[in-house]
Amino acid sequence: QVQLVESGGGLVQAGGSLRLSCAASGRAFSISNYVIAWFRQAPGKQREFVTRINWSGSITIYADSVKGRFTISRDNAKNTVYLQMNSLKPEDTAVYYCARGKFMYVAGSIYPTDYNYWGQGTQVTVSA
Repeated sequence: QVQLVESGGGLVQAGGSLRLSCAASGRAFSISNYVIAWFRQAPGKQREFVTRINWSGSITIYADSVKGRFTISRDNAKNTVYLQMNSLKPEDTAVYYCARGKFMYVAGSIYPTDYNYWGQGTQVTVSA
């Protein structure tokens, strides 16, 4: 069964904005006590870290390429994490994935191997 579901992707012009959501599905699956990260993968490139947020929302980390433009947040009551993307650039074009960390209350990392639940991805395309 599906456990993480991303939504909100689409086609936008450079300089525009999108808001992605990552929702936990299934009664027994929760993200409340886990770090959640966003990664992205462009065609022909490796999956790269974008941002992460700790379980309480008090710590957020961003890749240099998105710092100042993207904002990650979470609503644990809704079991959902958000990624607000502003001032989008064509180089932001990719499939965006959210992922849950392996262990509760751990800060997380930039490495995909430290996350064991992934969504199916949502396409973000930024036109010049």
